[in-house]
Amino acid sequence: MTMAEESNCIFCKIIKGEIPSAKVYEDEDVFAFLDLSQVTMGHTLIIPKVHQKDIFHLEPEIAAKLFKHVPVIARAIQEAFHPVGMNILNNNSELAGQSVFHYHIHLIPRYGNTDTFSFSFQPHTDDYSNEQRSKIAAAIAEKIR
Repeated sequence: MTMAEESNCIFCKIIKGEIPSAKVYEDEDVFAFLDLSQVTMGHTLIIPKVHQKDIFHLEPEIAAKLFKHVPVIARAIQEAFHPVGMNILNNNSELAGQSVFHYHIHLIPRYGNTDTFSFSFQPHTDDYSNEQRSKIAAAIAEKIR
């Protein structure tokens, strides 16, 4: 990451107070605020204060500090608005839908089938044999350090 990337980052500007936000939570490591889009009421973003581009660049220590707040903030949303469910999303790279290149987690409360949020996986269960799944798992496992 270059200084230009960080200085042009909208989330870094929000953390510094250069751009206003509807802050939900802040400590020395984490900042949480309402997403402007409000896909559903209470849609909240949780970001590290340290600029990290995406999951591929996210340092494990930063992730640990960030992720420990996810259930706490999710429960706060649940208590405040009583959703019947919640999607927790993270997009990494433009192809995957990332539009701000500062790592962030979306907490999207779900209120029912008519809450305008749509998310579904297309299953490919029959496209892979057990042997192929085993080879895929082994290829990933051997790269874990």
